Amino acid sequence: MAHAGTLAIKRLYKNYEVKGDVLPVLQDINLSIAPGEFVSIVGTSGCGKSTLLRLIIGLEEGYEGEIELDGERVKGTNLQRGIVFQEHRLFPWLTVEENIGLGLLNSDRTEGQRRLAIKDHIHLVGLKGFEKAYPYQLSGGMSQRVAIARALVNRPEILLLDEPFGALDAMTRAHLQQELQRIWQSEGITMILVTHDVEEAVFLGDKVVVMEPRPGRIRRTIEVNLPHPRDRASYAFAQIKERVLAEFAEHSAADLAAPPLRATPISSPAIEAWQFAV
Repeated sequence: MAHAGTLAIKRLYKNYEVKGDVLPVLQDINLSIAPGEFVSIVGTSGCGKSTLLRLIIGLEEGYEGEIELDGERVKGTNLQRGIVFQEHRLFPWLTVEENIGLGLLNSDRTEGQRRLAIKDHIHLVGLKGFEKAYPYQLSGGMSQRVAIARALVNRPEILLLDEPFGALDAMTRAHLQQELQRIWQSEGITMILVTHDVEEAVFLGDKVVVMEPRPGRIRRTIEVNLPHPRDRASYAFAQIKERVLAEFAEHSAADLAAPPLRATPISSPAIEAWQFAV
C-alpha cells in the first residue's frame, strides 16, 4: 500500500495576465486534505478547478500562498503526485502492459520489480487477460483503467483526477466510479477529483468542495458522512446531493451542464513528456 499524502493549501492566490490586464483566477483558497482522504471539487466552468489541479501537480507556478505536501512546499513535478486526465493519452503502438510500464521509466526498481508492479496494477484495475492488447482493441472505459494504472504504478502519495470519466457514456461512467472507489480503498492513497457531476462528487468524496467563479474561490465544503458502498437511490444520498446543488442556485442550467471534451485540454505534448520523464 502506498503512503498517503497530507495536502495543505493556504491563502492561495493565482492571477493570469491577459492583454496587459491582471485576471484573478483563484482567490484565497484554503484547503486541508488528510492522508487517505477522497476530496471531490465541483464548480461551474471558469471557477479555477483545473488551474488548482495544475498548481498541485506542479505544472504551473507563479502563485501567492502555500501548497504543501507532507509539510514540504510543492515545487515542480515529481513521482509523489500522479494525475489522470479526461483523455487517456495512451500510446497506440504500445500494449496495455507497455503503456502502464511508462510510468516506471525513471523508477529505481529492478526489472523484476517493474514486471511485478505492472502485473499487480493490471489486476488492480481489472484488466487481467488484456496485457498484450493495444489501445484500439480497448473500450473507452478500459483505456481509462490503463491510464489510472499508469498513474498509480509508481505508488504516488496523492492522485489527482481531472474529469477522468467525462468522455464516457453514463453506464460506463457509473461502473468506473464504483471501480475507482474500490481502487481508492485498496490503495489507501489521497485522491482529489475535479468534476462537473454533482452525483459523482457525492458518490466518491469524503467531502465535496464547492467552488464559485470569477475569481475562483471556495464557497462551501460539505461533508459526506455516508458509508461505502453508497446507495445513489437512498434518501441520505439525495439529501447531500441536494445540499450541493443548492450552492449552485444562482447559476444557470447552462453553467451546470457537463461540458464536452475540452477544446484545449490540460495535457499537451510537453506535459505528456513530463509524465514519463520525471
